[in-house]
Amino acid sequence: MNSGEVIPDAQDKMNQVKKVLIIIFFFNIAVALAKFIYGVISKSAAMQADGLHSIFDSAGNVVAIIGITFASMPADKSHPYGHGKFETYASAFIGILLTLAGINIFSNAVKVLVSGQVETVVTPISFVVIIFTLIINIFVTVYEHKQAKKYKSDLLGADALHTLSDVIVSISVIISLILVSLGFELADPFVSLLVAAAIFYSAWEIFKKANSTLSDQARIASSEIYDSAIEVSGVKEVHAIRTRGSNDLVYADLHVLVDPEISVYLGHEIAVEVEQKLKDDFDVIRDVVVHIEPYNTQQLVKGDDESV
Repeated sequence: MNSGEVIPDAQDKMNQVKKVLIIIFFFNIAVALAKFIYGVISKSAAMQADGLHSIFDSAGNVVAIIGITFASMPADKSHPYGHGKFETYASAFIGILLTLAGINIFSNAVKVLVSGQVETVVTPISFVVIIFTLIINIFVTVYEHKQAKKYKSDLLGADALHTLSDVIVSISVIISLILVSLGFELADPFVSLLVAAAIFYSAWEIFKKANSTLSDQARIASSEIYDSAIEVSGVKEVHAIRTRGSNDLVYADLHVLVDPEISVYLGHEIAVEVEQKLKDDFDVIRDVVVHIEPYNTQQLVKGDDESV
């Protein structure tokens, strides 16, 4: 049985996520231009790498905005479960952008190390630029992380991780500038290699989260669903519990065993109560399918975690 209920706050959640992404986009553009332009002027490979990373942050924001726009589209005949996975596709694409940025930074750093030609010019302005942009990035990371938790958004979570990697990059650049100013010129490309490693790690974390959704990994433990459903009056046993979806949009289905002597109407009422109970206990559940079966002493006992 399927409730078919339309969740009124789902569209509002998508709109709020989009607003957050638009705000962050403008912050990232400002940060990217400041770092990259000064990186070119000062001939700092690390700062250019940092600026390039921030440019990819901005590109990632555009991808995220497009993704959330598609994800907010209502369900239709071709997509009866809605378009929520577009949000996950967008987060995965952000991971791809991060990977490309990491490859670019890594290859440039290797070229500098091989050639041995370092032309970085460090001035007090270098530190002013990077520290100022670092403060902005920290603010953006904290803000976006809080919004990701508030709206349980995989996309905002991926983008927050993306911005966090930018914070790590900026801190690395500051260390690089200090070392170069002390005479360790090769510190610049070596720090760029560390930056690339941090970016690759962030990309890997994003891919893992996206895979959890796209591979239909279970989102709620079967035992937790069982404990909730079994509390409903008239439910004798529960099994074949399955969940899938994203962190904030979970679909569940289960088999509920009831007294074989009750009417179809009463069985339906029990199913409706189970649906509502699960939605009340787990606010991330958007839809529940309940299959009613007759109970007898041969049925499965608690602890059965079979998916079929």
